Amino acid sequence: MDFTLSERETFFRDRVRQFIRDEIAPRRAEHDAQHREGERWKVLPVIEDVKARARAAGLWNFFMPPHSGQQHVDDSFTFEGTQLSNLEYALCAEEMGRIDWASECFNCSAPDTGNMEVLHRYGTLAQKEAWLRPLMNGDIRSVFLMTEPAVASSDATNIETRIDRHGDHYVINGRKWWSSGVGDPRCRIGILMGKTSFEGARHQQQSMVLVPLDTPGVRIERMLSVYGYDHAPHGHGEVSFTDVRVPIDNVLLGEGRGFEIAQGRLGPGRIHHCMRTIGVAETAIEAMARRLVSRVAFGKRIADHSVWEERIARARIDIEMTRLLCLKAADMMDRAGNKAAQAEIAMIKVQAPTMALRILDDAIQAHGGAGVSEDFDLAHAWAAMRTLRFADGPDEVHCRAIARHEFGKYAG
Repeated sequence: MDFTLSERETFFRDRVRQFIRDEIAPRRAEHDAQHREGERWKVLPVIEDVKARARAAGLWNFFMPPHSGQQHVDDSFTFEGTQLSNLEYALCAEEMGRIDWASECFNCSAPDTGNMEVLHRYGTLAQKEAWLRPLMNGDIRSVFLMTEPAVASSDATNIETRIDRHGDHYVINGRKWWSSGVGDPRCRIGILMGKTSFEGARHQQQSMVLVPLDTPGVRIERMLSVYGYDHAPHGHGEVSFTDVRVPIDNVLLGEGRGFEIAQGRLGPGRIHHCMRTIGVAETAIEAMARRLVSRVAFGKRIADHSVWEERIARARIDIEMTRLLCLKAADMMDRAGNKAAQAEIAMIKVQAPTMALRILDDAIQAHGGAGVSEDFDLAHAWAAMRTLRFADGPDEVHCRAIARHEFGKYAG
């Protein structure tokens, strides 16, 4: 087993790392100032400027695997960007995770990455030209509309939003929430999952349709907070749909194929989150270590108290183990496909946020009162990581899948 990175893997990781050091990290104060000024839901000029620099440098749209392995791909449409394998992208995404707005600078932020993959794999040429191209160019943003407030959406067969066909249109009625990205003023298109049928096989009732957000009947009811943070200018919204009419050509892949598309979308999306989470954990352990060696309590550095030596050691061990599992899952996806890597994807989806939360919690403790303030990014990062224990499926769902996979080995 060779753990040496290839020349290509090292090349792109190091280019992203250097770009973040040169172009993004030095502008954090500028970003924060723009973020605090005026309207919450806005486009930040500093991000738009850095995006242009990243694209000019060829550091753009990393996430799309060069060969999707899906029969639905329309080869007449060229996906533009520096297309990396999952393993190559994992190394770059970890670097992006160190600064929470870095991913957008490379056009690699959720939910756009997952939505672009859906459009690329399952969209018609017309759908791609209308929506994938502007997303690919970073001109617009998008939202994925699946979770609903009235049902346990961890089981997607529970969703109740209706997609009723009336002639050459679908009429949509329902309510969604935790619709990430809907607060961005550039958000133009949503991929909505609802039911075109309430009868028959449970996993063939759902469909996905494209819904332009300026369609009459679409209403952002409110923006939701996460532990008090509004996550502007990205944000998570509750959105209602009242007699929303879209052409039947807006359906993706066909009626009854929504669950199939969701499974294809969520696999890569789950691991993308985990890759960035490792970067968050690296930033947290760095902040914790710097604090511990610079502060004195009871006559000696905090770092010299044994409890902190144990916590730092445990943090480094957990980061290294989690990174290896993440890279293994990414490599399996590249070599054997997403389905073959389902257990590994589930394992990393549980492990990565849990690991990062533990390290962030210790880092906050090391900073004392400052740790829960806005003087450091630790509290905000903790809130974001805690959310990941729900996003793309809660821990319990993934643990169930892992356990069933394990039971299957010994069930006679």
